[in-house]
Amino acid sequence: MSRSHDTPAPRPSAFRPRRLRTTPAMRRLTAQTRLHPEDLVLPMFVREGLEESVPIASMPGVHQHSLDGFRSALADAAEAGIGGVMLFGVPEKRDAVGSQATDPDGILNLATRIAVEEVGDELVVQTDLCLDEFTDHGHCGVLADDGSVDNDATLERYAEMALVQAEAGSALLGLSGMMDGQVGVVRDALEKAGHTSTAVLAYAAKYASSFYGPFREAVDSQLSGDRRSYQMDNANSREALLEVELDIAEGADVVMVKPAGSYLDILAAVAARSTVPVWAYQVSGEYAMIEAAAANGWIDRERAIDESVLAIKRAGADAILTYWAVELADRLTSR
Repeated sequence: MSRSHDTPAPRPSAFRPRRLRTTPAMRRLTAQTRLHPEDLVLPMFVREGLEESVPIASMPGVHQHSLDGFRSALADAAEAGIGGVMLFGVPEKRDAVGSQATDPDGILNLATRIAVEEVGDELVVQTDLCLDEFTDHGHCGVLADDGSVDNDATLERYAEMALVQAEAGSALLGLSGMMDGQVGVVRDALEKAGHTSTAVLAYAAKYASSFYGPFREAVDSQLSGDRRSYQMDNANSREALLEVELDIAEGADVVMVKPAGSYLDILAAVAARSTVPVWAYQVSGEYAMIEAAAANGWIDRERAIDESVLAIKRAGADAILTYWAVELADRLTSR
């Protein structure tokens, strides 16, 4: 077919994509992916018994908060205009079933009430719903006699945790344990108790990753061994889509891919198919690697942070959990 006479063929010299990269103003105007403070969620650790906040050695700039330090950090987060905070509790005492997780006065539930009082109108207060911080064996569930994690016994504990966290005021429960059926059990428990407005975030595609290492220091994990019998195999991708579909069918309001940086292909695939919002967690190891490389002068710290988080957004995340949330929000606002 001949080309129309009034549509001349473009000359090779006409193809100059660099025109849209010439100046900072032009690059901002033509950017195809944009990151906003509201896209960011700050994970926070609150430790029982502290008189002042304690730095986490493997995560420079991140702390286990005392209650006073927690209040101050919440104020900073709200002022930065981020989307929300995800709370983790570190108790003084642990046992086989994680009793402190369902104590209304346990550290996580106490911290939740404080957060709701302090910033509940400005930030979405979210809570980690998992047993690993609270058990003396460090696993995400109740153990069977043979030492394996008992899926269904764990679900009973998750349902109890969900009710206590919802009653403490959590707006969104982060189900991070990767137990089969956890979303459905928690959703049913919330509905029956009248907590119909409490949202459920399913860590639907949570991989058994080496990048969780610094987090274990942050929560003083008691784990020996690994979690490969319930977290996903690094080699699998189609399985992630199955997990997401199951969690949505069970009533998840949001689904999560974790970690983010090493699983951008999974994130993109989930984002392309999910009917609910898709979030991603830039985990402790990702944070620690950039901070360590920057401290050694090997990379430009701010540019590396910006690039790593923007990549997660570009891959399809609607919101991103990152330990740089406040810093990055402040920088975005000042541009």
